Amino acid sequence: MREVVRLSSVSSSVATGTDPAEVSLPGWIYHDREFFELEKEAIFRSSWQLVCHLSDVPRAGDYHSFDFLGESVIVVRGEDGAVRGFHNVCRHRASRLLEGPKGHCGKRITCGYHAWAYALDGRLIGVPQRDAFRGLEVGKHGLAALDLEVFMGFIFVRFAPGLPSVREMAAPYIDELAAYEMEKLVSQGRVTLRTRAVNWKNVADNYSDGLHINVAHPGLTRLFGQSYGIEAQPWIDKMWGSLRDVPSSNWSEGLYQRLLPKVEYLPPARQRLWTYFKLWPNLAFDIYPDQIDFMQFLPVSPTETLVREIAYVRPDERREMRAARYLNWRINRRVSLEDKILIERVQAGMNSSSYTVGPLSENEVCLRSFARRMRSLIPESRLCRKTLTP
Repeated sequence: MREVVRLSSVSSSVATGTDPAEVSLPGWIYHDREFFELEKEAIFRSSWQLVCHLSDVPRAGDYHSFDFLGESVIVVRGEDGAVRGFHNVCRHRASRLLEGPKGHCGKRITCGYHAWAYALDGRLIGVPQRDAFRGLEVGKHGLAALDLEVFMGFIFVRFAPGLPSVREMAAPYIDELAAYEMEKLVSQGRVTLRTRAVNWKNVADNYSDGLHINVAHPGLTRLFGQSYGIEAQPWIDKMWGSLRDVPSSNWSEGLYQRLLPKVEYLPPARQRLWTYFKLWPNLAFDIYPDQIDFMQFLPVSPTETLVREIAYVRPDERREMRAARYLNWRINRRVSLEDKILIERVQAGMNSSSYTVGPLSENEVCLRSFARRMRSLIPESRLCRKTLTP
C-alpha cells in the first residue's frame, strides 16, 4: 500500500453554513501543488487509462506506448495472441525499453543498454554474461506487469487496484455502447497531443457542463437546437444531442447534416445522434454515427494538462462517409477552440482571491457528481480555502 501524504498546511474548517452538495469544488485545488500530489496518489494510481485499440496491435510483437505522470507503459501482443501491459522499464538498470508511440519489436523485447532480453509475455530470457550475476533468480526479474482490461476492443491499464472494472463503471450504458460494435473499429490518423495551460479538472468540468452549450457553442446550438441532454451515473456521465432537420446556416454543419449517410448496423434512433460520455476520472469519448473520438486529459502539473486524442472508425469507403468524417472534424475543431478559450478563462479566475466556491444548479448533475467523488477521495477538497496554520 502506497502512503498518501496529507496536506499539512490546510485549515481544518469549512465555511459555516455551506452545504457541499450545493457548491462547486473550491478554486484553490485547481492550482495548488500539494493538492496535485494528493491527486496523483488518491485518484490516478488506481484509475484506468486508455492506451489503444486491439486493432492497433494486430500481430505478435506489435506494441503501443503510453506516458503518464512520469511512468512509461507499453502494451504488446504476445505470440499466444494475448495482449499484456508492462512498465516500459528494464529490470537491470531501469533503461526505457521501447521507443516511440508504437512499433514492432519482433519476438522479444531487448534493452538497448545492456541487451537484457524479455519474451513478449514479460519473462526474462536473455542476460549477457549471465555467470557474472551471482545468485540471479531469472524468474523474479521479468517485466513489471500492469493490470490490463480489454473493454469493447479498447485496451486499458492501471498502476494499482482500487476502482471497479471499466465494464462495471460503464455498466449503465453497456447496451447503448454495444450498438456501435466498437470491437470492429480501426484508428483514423494518429494520436494527437495538445498542451492546455489549465488544471485537468477544469477540462473535466467543462466536458460535462451542459449549461454552456447554448451560450458558447453556436455551432452545436445550430445542430441540436435547445435540446441537449445530460445525466450522471456513479462512474460515468452522459451528454447527448440529436441533429435537427432544419439545415444549419454554416456550410460545414449544413453539409454534414445533408451528407451523413445511413449506418446499417445502427438502430434508427442513433442514425442522427451525437452522444458524449465521460468515464471517471479523465477519459471522454464522443460517439457519432460516423466515428468515435477519444480524449484523455492527462495531468502534467497543477496548471498544465496534456490532451490526448484519437479517432476510430468502421472501414467505409463511401464518398458521403468520407465527406461526413471530414466535416465532423471541421465542426469539432471549432468546438475545441471555443472550449480552449473557456477553460483558460476559468483557470485564470480560479487564481482570484475573490473566488472560493460557486453555487451549483440542480441541473448541473455531472458537476455535482464529480465534486462528490472528489470530496470523498480527498477530504481537503471540502475546504473553501487553503490557509496556512500557525
